[in-house]
Amino acid sequence: MNEPCNKAAAWRRDMDYVTLTRLIEKMKLENLTPEIDVKGIRIRQPDINRPALQMAGYLKHFEATRVQVIGFVEYSYFSDLDEARKGEVCDELMSYDVPAFVFCRELYPDPVFLEKAIAHRIPILSTKKTTSSFMAEAIRWLNVKLAPCISVHGVLVDVYGEGVLITGESGIGKSEAALELVKRGHRLVTDDVVELRKVSDDTLIGSAPDVTKHLIELRGIGIVDIKALFGASSVKDTQSVDLVIKLEDWDKDKEYDRLGLEETYTEYLGNKIVCHNIPIRPGRNLAIICESAAVNHRQKKMGYNAAQELYSRVQNSLAKRRDEDDE
Repeated sequence: MNEPCNKAAAWRRDMDYVTLTRLIEKMKLENLTPEIDVKGIRIRQPDINRPALQMAGYLKHFEATRVQVIGFVEYSYFSDLDEARKGEVCDELMSYDVPAFVFCRELYPDPVFLEKAIAHRIPILSTKKTTSSFMAEAIRWLNVKLAPCISVHGVLVDVYGEGVLITGESGIGKSEAALELVKRGHRLVTDDVVELRKVSDDTLIGSAPDVTKHLIELRGIGIVDIKALFGASSVKDTQSVDLVIKLEDWDKDKEYDRLGLEETYTEYLGNKIVCHNIPIRPGRNLAIICESAAVNHRQKKMGYNAAQELYSRVQNSLAKRRDEDDE
């Protein structure tokens, strides 16, 4: 039965904005207007706009709050205008609260454009990248930084390329399972607090808060630095969440799923993730269980379902028996 086994609390945004300074550093942009202070400029939209129609005079529905990208087409069109029209176009465009203009392909802005930008206090930036590659990279980065975000209690580990989020009550053994997985060659993303960001309707990205990155808390021992103990290959900064394993104390009166024919889901930020409820009792090896769950989930994504295979074998066996009885 495809029902969520848990629902996340109300979400928040990781940030309401990204500073233009961070975009400049991330995308390695050159500031062609150093006289303009960019520190206070904030970007609140993850999308980017190419103002081709706006240069032609159509300003209805102009997304002025986005970063404006000038490619070869916009650059060529503006260059063909006479000096008077250039000034009019710049005054129309820059009358809005534009965060910045980015010139791609190392194109240098027309002197009129540069003069007007300085007058309106709008930064002009430059990049060597092509227009398409810059826009794709910038949109991807901004989508992550401005994505809806929640913090959940759990451990996130990269197991055979699958992001496994281990949840459960405090002290049930999540951190110990993560440590064993790291010893077996898998990679820790975060322990205790997992920050989940919804970067698309299909993808949740998990990461660690800066304070606890690469650290694990083990009761009786204290804080352990996984990167220092096991090396850089044992940790990872971000990972998509593909599977949730919910640990719970063994209840002898509860019926647990023994076949796995029907998936159950947990929901975070509106995205449904496959969820397994794993009962815990002394002697169970959690690391092997997590590994097996990750591999099994990967097989299902590749089209093979062991539970369905068993069901088909049983059905074929029963059909064969009926045929023999009829004879």
